[in-house]
Amino acid sequence: MSTASSAPESPAVAPGLLEEPAGLPAPEETILRLRQAILAGQHWFDALLDAVGHWRTPEEWIGDRHYNYLVGGEAFDWMLLAERLSGEIADLVPARETEALLFQGRWPIEIEDDDFAGRLGTAKYSAHLNYLYGVLVEEALQLFVEEEIHKELRNRPWGTDPREAEGMYRRVYGKSLRELTALHYEQTGVMLGETVPYATWKAFTYWLFKVRLKLQDKARVASDTRKGLAQLSRMELAVSERRRGASLGETDFAERFAV
Repeated sequence: MSTASSAPESPAVAPGLLEEPAGLPAPEETILRLRQAILAGQHWFDALLDAVGHWRTPEEWIGDRHYNYLVGGEAFDWMLLAERLSGEIADLVPARETEALLFQGRWPIEIEDDDFAGRLGTAKYSAHLNYLYGVLVEEALQLFVEEEIHKELRNRPWGTDPREAEGMYRRVYGKSLRELTALHYEQTGVMLGETVPYATWKAFTYWLFKVRLKLQDKARVASDTRKGLAQLSRMELAVSERRRGASLGETDFAERFAV
């Protein structure tokens, strides 16, 4: 495995949010249209998806909170935007439905994945898939390997120092966490301290995903991605109504990221 410190190559993606077609309304107008649509009788989730599709701002500050909807400039976290917009319609929507969406990933009405993709538009949907594979599946892979290492340690003979065990980061990315954070700082200028905001950690996770795509051979990428997909599926079995807006699989992954 190579340990070169050059920047990871970005996966092939459709144009990002900043390159959406001209003429999209300003955020304030999008929010106004969202509220008007709900008041006119449109289901709030339908109206919310329309607002997401028309949204043109990749990041913004609301009070002292920073909303970065485009992780790493490539991966669209539409649920973060849904959280932002839900605050603008809290007086019009049942709280239990928005809480189910934001905290459990449960959609209040059934919408097919193809319809969901169409509502987001080509650019945002492509970036949405980047988020699913580059953040959610990557987090699931990390958890899978952590559990794998934990099982190995439990089966070690007495007298073996568990500190000698290979860590998750070294096993997946070929470096320790300390080495990776140093490389991340070298390439991005972002320093990860003892306490890391979740938005920054998601960006780091997506960066790790691109590191993995570049440094691993195709067979290893496929194997590790398969582990992440399996872990994610196991995690979601208990929540049968959970929706992501796309079906995730090895074939789609290989075609999308050319592995």
